[in-house]
Amino acid sequence: MPGMDTDVIDTLVGIKPGSALDAIRNRRPDARNQAQASYRALFAPENPGEVAATERFAVAAFVTGLHGGTETAAFYASGLAASGASAELRRAIDAAIAAAGGQGPYGAYPAGPLSREDTTGPIHRVAAETRRTLGPRLAAAFDHMHLLVFHPRDAAPAALQALLDAGWSTTGIVTLSQIAAFLSFQIRVVAGLRALAGAG
Repeated sequence: MPGMDTDVIDTLVGIKPGSALDAIRNRRPDARNQAQASYRALFAPENPGEVAATERFAVAAFVTGLHGGTETAAFYASGLAASGASAELRRAIDAAIAAAGGQGPYGAYPAGPLSREDTTGPIHRVAAETRRTLGPRLAAAFDHMHLLVFHPRDAAPAALQALLDAGWSTTGIVTLSQIAAFLSFQIRVVAGLRALAGAG
């Protein structure tokens, strides 16, 4: 697990100083710096508030596991272990990932021209045994993350209420949403840079 000052995207892609990909990223230094600052703000904040480091990395491990990027998922799994998560919790997260896999995106658009792209798919709920180990907060967070990854069209107020009922505050829910959005961005950047590396 690299330190917080080590550029995470560079680490995940394997970018070396002075390489062609390093030069590409240096063309947009603000974007590069902001991506790293976002990572630090979400996973090593000066004031973590009510969302503990273990919860942040647990959500990240689950989301990246759903996306299927081996290196990125391993990175956040390592961060989860470093945060002090127990072996039992890590096994429960692995079980949750294995049970929640899918293709997506699923869901329905409002009635109109896009309705022809509506796709039905499973609505995931963490299994009871896994839920007992995760606890109500993480179990609800995982259900919500699955919705955002595979059913973004189906996001509705009821989904947020499930988080509130599990003990998440509105501030905590914002943090979860920020983590989901950041990981979606990071995964795509990493995939794009790896594609460039393969084409070079």
